[in-house]
Amino acid sequence: MTTDSSSAQPLLASLQARTATAGIVGLGYVGLPLAAAAARSAFRTIGFDIDPSKPGPLNAGKSHIAAVRDDELSKLVREGRFVATGDFARLSECDVIVICVPTPLTKFRDPDLSFIENTCETIARHLRRGQLVVLESTTYPGTTREVMKPILETSGLSAGSDFFIGFSPEREDPGNANFETATIPKVVAGDGREAGELVQAFYGAFLQKIVPVSSPDVAEAVKITENVFRAVNIALVNELKVIYSAMGIDVWEVIEGAKTKPFGFMPFYPGPGLGGHCIPIDPFYLSWKARAFDVTARFIELAGEINVSMPHYVVESLCHALSDRQQRALNGARVLVIGLAYKKNVPDVRESPTFKLMELMEERGAQVAFHDPFVPEVPMTREHAHYANWISVPVTAETLAQYDAVLISTDHDSVDYALIANNARLVIDTRNVMEKRGLSGQNVVKS
Repeated sequence: MTTDSSSAQPLLASLQARTATAGIVGLGYVGLPLAAAAARSAFRTIGFDIDPSKPGPLNAGKSHIAAVRDDELSKLVREGRFVATGDFARLSECDVIVICVPTPLTKFRDPDLSFIENTCETIARHLRRGQLVVLESTTYPGTTREVMKPILETSGLSAGSDFFIGFSPEREDPGNANFETATIPKVVAGDGREAGELVQAFYGAFLQKIVPVSSPDVAEAVKITENVFRAVNIALVNELKVIYSAMGIDVWEVIEGAKTKPFGFMPFYPGPGLGGHCIPIDPFYLSWKARAFDVTARFIELAGEINVSMPHYVVESLCHALSDRQQRALNGARVLVIGLAYKKNVPDVRESPTFKLMELMEERGAQVAFHDPFVPEVPMTREHAHYANWISVPVTAETLAQYDAVLISTDHDSVDYALIANNARLVIDTRNVMEKRGLSGQNVVKS
């Protein structure tokens, strides 16, 4: 690699020599594993977070992310390779700053870039010559150039000569034991040739494979495309579930048959709605941006409508099952929901459809409780403050006898489904987990 800028040359040399210091802003599901990967094999790393409760435990070797083990974190801290802090003045110590902050939607489904904007304003106050700033938060194409760059330049420094910017989309998949940060191919891009070389040198120092693309806009579009693909296909199988159910056909059996074709088909599975930090949110970033070009993202909007409707479909199925099986209404019924996390075997409740299911059932007069082995207590969330501090109830024969129905929203592996099958009066299964375990019975209804 060659660089022309006097600001880029020393940075490139320090990256190649692995003497640079990396700063990771945001120590959540994306930032902490990234910080650990960088510290483990390449750079002294400083982790930043606005949550005052995080640095203390992290510096004591206590991880809040399953992907980063306590023993690994303790070793990195002990060796002086990683430190967590809430002191953002220390950004000036970093040669590379990576932004891993949330990008939610507003209540009108418009992009909420406030976390990115606030972070960039903070960085601008401490920015110095020769630094590289990389955005990892999923967003619409153009954010790096149109939002991040102008804010950073309020420092009085110029991007491309004094400092450098890039984009590299996160690809974390919490709970997936087959992949970790270091082994997932990493799409990288810089704003200009020198920035591109610096971004490649940084990530190439500690990740197994990097995939350079021509610009931050392309890299931003790569991430959006990945998640739009999933959202649209999940919406398709959710719609097929509704259609086939009306015909008396089991959609899960259909998918199992279809996926035996060795080409031209990729299985996706229906569920009670979308959850997580990506699929329910990211496609709307693209549809919002498309409107600026007088383009309507019809597939994306339609997929969003279908996926948003699934909790309503599930609750209707519950109502019909209660009426048919127990001759009672949902009003006044007691319902135990299995799984608050948005996906199996993780404690992440962000955008979980279970919250919507619980709200819909309560609106109809049901008494609702939940069980989740990964979420012993509901954390505070902006959208669902009503459920903060609710406690997961145990699943026992005695507990199950107190409920009129059990609704499986998340199919955690550690749940005793045989106990549920043998003791629940009615089971609404949105994940087909009961049949997979050979527990189908007269009290089990797929939804």
